[in-house]
Amino acid sequence: MGKFIVGMGEALWDCLPDGRKIGGAPANFAYHVGQFGFESLAVSAIGDDELGREIVDKFNQRNLNFRLDTVAYPTGTVQVTLDEKGIPCYEIMENVAWDNIPYSSELEAIARDCRAVCFGSLAQRSEVSRNTINRFLDAMPDGEDTYKIFDINLRQHFYCKETIVNSLNKCNVLKINDEELVVVSEMFGMTGLSDEQACMKILTDYNLRMLILTCGTNGSYVFTADDMSFQPTPKVEVADTVGAGDSFTGSFVASILKGKTIQEAHKRAVEVSAFVCTQNGAMPRLPEELIA
Repeated sequence: MGKFIVGMGEALWDCLPDGRKIGGAPANFAYHVGQFGFESLAVSAIGDDELGREIVDKFNQRNLNFRLDTVAYPTGTVQVTLDEKGIPCYEIMENVAWDNIPYSSELEAIARDCRAVCFGSLAQRSEVSRNTINRFLDAMPDGEDTYKIFDINLRQHFYCKETIVNSLNKCNVLKINDEELVVVSEMFGMTGLSDEQACMKILTDYNLRMLILTCGTNGSYVFTADDMSFQPTPKVEVADTVGAGDSFTGSFVASILKGKTIQEAHKRAVEVSAFVCTQNGAMPRLPEELIA
């Protein structure tokens, strides 16, 4: 059984209306998995600049383990604006450090000792990071206790069908939200299907272990070949929703790895993401009762 739980891809600054906060789905995922007591690791790249050094400092302050290669590109930033409901809109800078995550023997050693990895489509917008992610996935062990989670995370125009198909072929768990499901359904010619039918078709076509569908305030689902779990979304006072989906994924995976049933893990993931929505930023400290 592998040692590491890895979030791999973008590490960046979310430039919010009230200031800069550490962001990037993989780092958020790794941070929340780590709160459950696992040896999590954020894998990305930073620039040789002040923003990169600040990321290192912030990760250290949060006790988040990381492998951040320093490359000859600026550290990534995202301009985030919030609508009246606290829903974020992103402007993601291009040609930045996390587009250029290098593959190495050290990273391959981590892959071979990796129990679960979460990756998305965004960090695959560039050839360098896309190749690194694919090589990492290929180097990981296969087995019932190994999880390769594709949190599709469609952003702006930074995705294509080829990348999505390749990622679906390499993962064994897909996480997708209802808006992303519409895009993927159109892309795959499934527009006549209900959400459940589309999810089951993707699950079957790509031989997935699980498919997680989040629908905002309308609840969330976890589909397997022979079962389905539904959880309503709790009503909370929303500060912002930045990182809520990543906390859902991290707490779900951590709960599964702790031996919880899918229904138990799903319930905990919903509780954690609801709490994160009441906080500012993507990496709040979770209360003890949510990580017990």
